[in-house]
This record gives sequence, structure tokens and C-alpha cells, in this order.
Amino acid sequence: MSVRYLLDTHVAVWAAVGDPRLKKGTRKRLLDPANTLFLSAVSLQEIAIKFAQPNRGDPLPFSATEALRIFTEMGCAFVDIRPVHAAGVEDLPALHADPFDRLLLAQARCEGLTLLTADTKLLAYGHGVIAA
Repeated sequence: MSVRYLLDTHVAVWAAVGDPRLKKGTRKRLLDPANTLFLSAVSLQEIAIKFAQPNRGDPLPFSATEALRIFTEMGCAFVDIRPVHAAGVEDLPALHADPFDRLLLAQARCEGLTLLTADTKLLAYGHGVIAA
């Protein structure tokens, strides 16, 4: 059975660099040719912002420009940010304050995608979100 996964930003980065935090089952999902991997434009924006601030948190291994090339080579399809996605954020309970993550969840729900994440706050939303 094929699944359409929207990768949370950290999951996409972990997959690109072979990070051991990515679970074995998640690696299997990502490598299954029956599945379709999606990356949001909001993830590229998040990478661009965080790459420019290397002293904040976990430093990113590549820029947004490099990420675009890497994720294209990984075979990811891209999801643009559309007005319906932005409006969809208002329907989400306030379980998570991060605007990037809230927009990713709204996109997943609007587009019928399964959000793949290791973020426990996103996992709390339940339906349509699975642990990476």
C-alpha cells in the first residue's frame, strides 16, 4: 500500500544526512518506492532561517539552496504554500506554538498527506501524523 508522506523539516534533514535519530522503520518507509515523499516550501524557508543562525540549537548541515538540490535528488515532490494552507492553521488546537510546524500540519491535512515527524507536540495532534 502506498502512502504519501509530508516530511517534517528535521525528518527530511535526518534522511538526507543518514542521521541515526531516524528510526529503522522510518528509513524503510522513506526508501519504499511505493511511497511518495513530499517536502513543503515552508521547510526550505525554515532551513534558510535556521542555517543563517548557526548558534541557535542544532546546527543545520546545509543551506536552503543545497537542501532544494538534495531533496530533489532524493525524489521529493514539493508542496507550495497556498492560502488554504495558511487559513487551515486557524482550525488547529493550540497544542504547538511553532508556526512552521503548524503550517506543515495544515498542509498535510489540506492535501491528504501523512505528516512524518519526531516532534512530540505534533504527534499529539493524532490523526494524519505518525512518529518518525
